[in-house]
Amino acid sequence: MHRGKGMKFVGDSRVPAVRKPNIPKDYSEYPGKTEAFWPNFLLKEWMVGSVFLIGFLCLTVAHPSPLERIADPTDTAYIPLPDWYFLFLYQLLKYSYASGPYTVIGAIVIPGLAFGALLLAPFLDRGPERRPWKRPVATGMMLLTLASIVYLTWEAVVTHDWKQAAEQGKIRAEVEIDKNAEGYKIAQANTCTSCHGENLSGGAAAPSLIGTGLTPEEIAKISKEGKGGMPAGIFKGTDEELKKLAEFIAGLKEE
Repeated sequence: MHRGKGMKFVGDSRVPAVRKPNIPKDYSEYPGKTEAFWPNFLLKEWMVGSVFLIGFLCLTVAHPSPLERIADPTDTAYIPLPDWYFLFLYQLLKYSYASGPYTVIGAIVIPGLAFGALLLAPFLDRGPERRPWKRPVATGMMLLTLASIVYLTWEAVVTHDWKQAAEQGKIRAEVEIDKNAEGYKIAQANTCTSCHGENLSGGAAAPSLIGTGLTPEEIAKISKEGKGGMPAGIFKGTDEELKKLAEFIAGLKEE
């Protein structure tokens, strides 16, 4: 076949014959399928947001955040507890391989590797599939991370001593204690203040000695024989000193 004979040239259907401006269609061309962003869509967003905001405010009024006593930097027995969204990191720092001299591993290295893996997931699995079971790498990494966070958060909740935490954070009435009194000096000499605090208001290691409601005789008996977590034989003074200590503690009343 010679050039130009018996040949027909047709246009490529992929190339438009008429150039049209690249302007998106107006939303009015799709009746019932879309709407104007302003004010229709934003009005619906604001209404839903207002409902959730009012509900949240009602919840905070009905159940206000619990308050604890004023922070005491000298109380090394206090057990802090972070907010719920940091509990998994808090639990991670309890393990021997991620605490103490290895705190950097628990606080930076392990969380950095976990979140870094999530950031790299789209680059490690670049397939066109959107279904989770068709993306084993990204899905597996996400499920592993989610399971780890849930497990560590649960462990932090169940292993925390909530009763002790409530006791050590309880707001107590302040009582002015005469630290020059003989009974207070006897308490210091017998290491009472090391557990019950300098103001004898108690802490994580021992209860408050203010407003116990006990008689001097009962206090003297506990000082000699112990009670609960307090072992016997801590008091090393004389009977006269024990009497003065018991009378001093029994006289501590909440204002």
